[in-house]
Amino acid sequence: MEIYNPKEWFKSVFYIRRSDTLRKLYPYIILTALFSLGVAYMELEYFKLSEKSWVKNITVIHSSLGFVLSILLVFRTNSAYDRWWEARKQWGALTNVSRNFALKMNSLLDEKDQQARQFYRKAIPMYSQSLFAFLRSDYTTFMLDENEHPELGDAFSKKKHGPNQVAALIFKKTNHLYKEGKISGEQLLAVNNEIEGFTNICGACERIKNTPIPLSYSAFIKKFIVIYVATLPMGYVFSLGYFVAFAVPFVFYVLASLELIAEAIEDPFGTDFDDLPIDKLAENIKKHTHEVLKP
Repeated sequence: MEIYNPKEWFKSVFYIRRSDTLRKLYPYIILTALFSLGVAYMELEYFKLSEKSWVKNITVIHSSLGFVLSILLVFRTNSAYDRWWEARKQWGALTNVSRNFALKMNSLLDEKDQQARQFYRKAIPMYSQSLFAFLRSDYTTFMLDENEHPELGDAFSKKKHGPNQVAALIFKKTNHLYKEGKISGEQLLAVNNEIEGFTNICGACERIKNTPIPLSYSAFIKKFIVIYVATLPMGYVFSLGYFVAFAVPFVFYVLASLELIAEAIEDPFGTDFDDLPIDKLAENIKKHTHEVLKP
């Protein structure tokens, strides 16, 4: 993620980054331009259709379907952004839970008990780091996939749930301190919400990671865009002439870019330009925990 000034119009307009939609779509834009040029030539030169031809009325259908397509794309983009923002809220909650847990254990533990303090100093940031690695792994991506993935090897099915392992160690250590009498039952209940919060946040992140937008919905939008753009030059060639070779690719670029942006942000735990910097968030959690639980 890059922090930028949204008020700088000039930089935003002319800055083309590695993941920009124009770089990804330019082969299809060229293909759309050639297709539009071919349709224009066939209608104007080969079939010599006039403006009185019924083909011109196709633009009426485009006007009606254009509104429907815009509604679908708005819903698609909003759904993808909701997933991105929900992921950011979960990692914000993980930051708060880690801080609160570190603050509570810092006050509950005796300063002379360096062994216990050192354990929580390492274990609390270890949870965020294990969750970061877990969300970036193929294991999380294909957890709910109905297809087999032999290319991932036996490690895919035998791999342990890293965040659960760390959470189990934290709960076991905390319960051990209670049994030793180093913390009371009321104090154990006071930190129980933070311990449960780790697993709740992990479950929410898993839900976002391994539950993509339904395939039928995503496939329908792509088909709709392709059919809509492919039929545009048939009717507009009478009013635009050979200029459809420039106008239609631009329409395709706008519509397809919205779909690509939605695809990019619906998986916020990846490594794309606009994905969440969960590695930096994990580092911040480690830094803040070490500041509180000083040895």
